[in-house]
Amino acid sequence: MKKIIFLGFIALFCNGCLYMNERGVSTQYYNDCKEYYDATGTYQKECPHNIVDWK
Repeated sequence: MKKIIFLGFIALFCNGCLYMNERGVSTQYYNDCKEYYDATGTYQKECPHNIVDWK
């Protein structure tokens, strides 16, 4: 019973601070990716790591 209450509390507590976006589970709703072209004209995309990343 204590385990169920604890898991329920964790689910309610983290509900407002974890979001599922297109790259995984993160603490931010939108991706903070930086997209740019480098000096050679190659497209680069740098994204910060999520809590859980999937591709």
